[in-house]
Amino acid sequence: MAPTPKSDLLQGTLDLLILKTLSLDALHGYAIAQRIAASSRALLQVPQGSLYPALHRLENKGWLAAEWDQTETGREAKFYTLTRKGRLQLELEVADWKRLSEGIGLILAGAEE
Repeated sequence: MAPTPKSDLLQGTLDLLILKTLSLDALHGYAIAQRIAASSRALLQVPQGSLYPALHRLENKGWLAAEWDQTETGREAKFYTLTRKGRLQLELEVADWKRLSEGIGLILAGAEE
């Protein structure tokens, strides 16, 4: 049986994934990781050791706001929401990602010729 390919996130893509995930609704850290995995059909897994430092970094930049609340299981957790500044950053990050992926696509298409 062939091993399942592991998708390592490119530098900077984790911020984009978090911002996009939180553009839909407020979530706590574990739910963010679960939503990213589900949305990517389990191709992308975000380890806690990467997720929580990224959430704190984005909060410090003013792109996320956080508030303590109860989860669906009754546990206290920090719920993150996208700020106005975060929505603007998301737009920039999406545009950058589209340019990058277009460039990579052009290189890959040229490599096949």
